[in-house]
Amino acid sequence: MKFKSLFMALIIGGGLWSCTGTPGASDAKKENKKNEPSEVIGKASPMVENGIMTPEVLYSFGRVGDVAISPDRSRILYQVTYVSIPYNRTNSELFVMNSSGSDKMQLTSSNFRESQPRWIGNGDRIAFLSNESGSSQLWTMNPDGGDKKQLSDVEGGVDGYIFSPDETKLLFVKSVKSVETAPDKHSDLPEASGRIVNDLMYKHWDHWVESVPHPFVADISDGKLTNLRDIMEDEPYESPMAPFGGTEQLAWSPDGKTIAYTARKKTGKEYAVSTNSDIYFYDLESGETRNMTEGMMGYDVNPLFSPDGTKLAWLSMERDGYEADKNRLFVMDLASGDKTYVTESFDYNTEGIVWGDDNQTLYMLSPYQGTNRIFSADIVTREITEIAGGKHDYISLDLVDGGLIAKRQSMSRPAEIYRVDLTSGEATELSFENKHILDQLTMGEVEERWIGTTDG
Repeated sequence: MKFKSLFMALIIGGGLWSCTGTPGASDAKKENKKNEPSEVIGKASPMVENGIMTPEVLYSFGRVGDVAISPDRSRILYQVTYVSIPYNRTNSELFVMNSSGSDKMQLTSSNFRESQPRWIGNGDRIAFLSNESGSSQLWTMNPDGGDKKQLSDVEGGVDGYIFSPDETKLLFVKSVKSVETAPDKHSDLPEASGRIVNDLMYKHWDHWVESVPHPFVADISDGKLTNLRDIMEDEPYESPMAPFGGTEQLAWSPDGKTIAYTARKKTGKEYAVSTNSDIYFYDLESGETRNMTEGMMGYDVNPLFSPDGTKLAWLSMERDGYEADKNRLFVMDLASGDKTYVTESFDYNTEGIVWGDDNQTLYMLSPYQGTNRIFSADIVTREITEIAGGKHDYISLDLVDGGLIAKRQSMSRPAEIYRVDLTSGEATELSFENKHILDQLTMGEVEERWIGTTDG
């Protein structure tokens, strides 16, 4: 009986906690407001003592993020994120350099977290996200950082975006409310945080599911977005898929008439236990949607049209519910609908695919013998060729003339931007964002160890 009373007390206490919010939360918000940075959070120059890595030194590294190649492939636009321990926050800035690594220039210097830089206007303008207006919106500026203009004013903000090939339309991601919250149901309790959960999925890792991302398309007219349209209107599904999906799960066809998107069109328990996502085509003129991977029961993601628009490449897992299945590379002939399993004879996962200019070669990343390496795949012969490897991981790819621009990291070095020669595989560092810190550190030697197994 005493146990039952204690149990009920805990429930009541928990309910009060949920309804009243976290004690001291308002005070914490006030304190955080007081703790707003008085200077721009940017590149740090720590003095490293005795060559030893410390947490403070680790947080001083600039974190190289999104990379974008100019249309003429002569310049590289990239994002770097910095951390402030005193202010307990991060900040992102944008930089540009030549594809040789020369003439580096910082384009932004603010605490507005500029991110997701892209080239537009044939390289005459740069688009990016910034929270300068109070929420994440799309802005543009000149390649020298001047003449900043706000392009979007979307309620709730823009989470990601892709311009149409002719730049007359914008495909962007925006969160759409998916469930009623306690304040929605009880207008007299605007601060209520209690939850009634009666179905899955109610949470992704570190956040409650109260909204889902949807792809929207809009016209661009006189420097503004008009005719906004949710291409999954009234659908309770998400695209890109939570919790890790981004704009790599969306694509424009080269003629600008079709949008490819990734979605797992399931809800509740079926959504929670299934990995059966599909690639859908949305026709802008008719508004019709087609499932292009119907019958493929695993995780189908990351559609990518060939430069000539005749083929679609994507990544696919075979079995529903198996999150660790082999990530396979598939290509579809869009005229016939025929599918080719390009990496059938290749034992390893595929990720980070990029089309070559010849519409026949795909460059990809694969974890091979403990490290992420760069490979090429011929979609006709299905021959897989290693281009570059080593004691490091390649984590992103972009095509330039005669080579690839790749981000690379290792156990001893943070991510930096490299140029990789397609013939020799030789990698040349371009960004050197953290050289001033690495030169002061004495790093341990990383060695590989191989152990024989029963199956050889």
